[in-house]
Amino acid sequence: MLIQISQFILGLSLLVVLHELGHFIPAVAFRTRVEKFYLFFNPWFSLFKTNIRGTEVGIGWLPLGGYVKIAGMVDESMDTEGLAEEPKPYEYRSKKPWQRLIIILGGVTVNFFVAVAIYAGMGAYYGEKYVDTADLKGGIWATPVAQSMGMKSGDVPVAVGGREIARFDEVSVEMLLGSGSSLTVLRGGERIELPITQEFVAKAIEEKTPWMFPRVPYVVKEFATGSPAEAAGMLKGDALVALNGEPLTYFDEYLERIPALAGKTATITVDRAGERVDLPVTVSDAGKIGVYYQDNLAAFFPVKTDYHSGLAALPYGWNRAVSTLSSYARQIKLMFQPETGAYKEAGGFLTILKQYPSSWDWEHFWGFTAFLSLALAFLNVLPIPALDGGHAVFALIEWVTGRAPSTRVMEVAQMIGFFLLLALFVLANGNDLFKALGL
Repeated sequence: MLIQISQFILGLSLLVVLHELGHFIPAVAFRTRVEKFYLFFNPWFSLFKTNIRGTEVGIGWLPLGGYVKIAGMVDESMDTEGLAEEPKPYEYRSKKPWQRLIIILGGVTVNFFVAVAIYAGMGAYYGEKYVDTADLKGGIWATPVAQSMGMKSGDVPVAVGGREIARFDEVSVEMLLGSGSSLTVLRGGERIELPITQEFVAKAIEEKTPWMFPRVPYVVKEFATGSPAEAAGMLKGDALVALNGEPLTYFDEYLERIPALAGKTATITVDRAGERVDLPVTVSDAGKIGVYYQDNLAAFFPVKTDYHSGLAALPYGWNRAVSTLSSYARQIKLMFQPETGAYKEAGGFLTILKQYPSSWDWEHFWGFTAFLSLALAFLNVLPIPALDGGHAVFALIEWVTGRAPSTRVMEVAQMIGFFLLLALFVLANGNDLFKALGL
């Protein structure tokens, strides 16, 4: 947990500082006074603060984000003291609309390009690892959720909505976002179209766990405590090849048949370094043999790695950032479709924290930080008062009409925006709380 918290704070701090610099730099460039620049919020007191060229720079104690306070701007602080006076040359409200637009959109712009830079660096250093769907010779194991839309174990998914998909890890995401389109699978050498319905999407979201896996042999990875299979002499690395004389190749085939043998003794044949060994295993009353299967895909499939070095890293970083942002936007769209139940999966700070692994993994850290940067950019640019997008809308209105909204209109809009954001905050973090309590 300490490592997860450390990664969470590091990633959030990096993104917040860069986002606020995106506002700060153009504000200073247009000679706008920036009164405060804070990492984290500081109600009542600050952990640290100093004054740099007229700007109070500090660290707050509430790690929920950060802010810059720009003179002459109605922001979430609702500090409107002095706005009744004539605008001063150094205030935000005295700047031209296009200048205000650049200042206010500077944060989300930086967030986007931070993601591009991270993805470019990852493409050059780590490369892009994936399993090609063409290498899934046994196809996929279709869980009951997948079966509900017509999939069968052994199917090889090849396209969603008519778009060919070469990488297996993209298939399930595209299916969830492809309601109303279709999944194309190879079954017995024939291409079959399966409709992706809203009912399926709702079931898949409710499932919470993966509902489609690459089909792999049943190779012993670990044993559960009190494992009947281990007691019968099964060893790590054994590959199960038959059950009561019936040849079976894949893990899911055993998963389907073994529960029916609860309380009985079954003969399980394993391949041990090329030798066939028959083991009498007494299946538990719960219908289990206490064996964890090898789920590392690299043990069964060639894991391909594409490196994007030199100048090629930049277009790769750009394309990955754009595709990730597009996918995230479509996920947010699902939240506004109540029939899918996606709003129940909205998560807050605890959900974000859990995305970081319990051991330090720089590749995962940078990958998730890039995603989080894009998520922050998307949410901030929404045209909701109190967010950057809301301020941008007011700047655009003035630019087009030549008239600035009154201070009162700005105050009311900020208040409405604040309560909208509060509702979203309660929904997301409330979901986290209910999940933590098992409700």
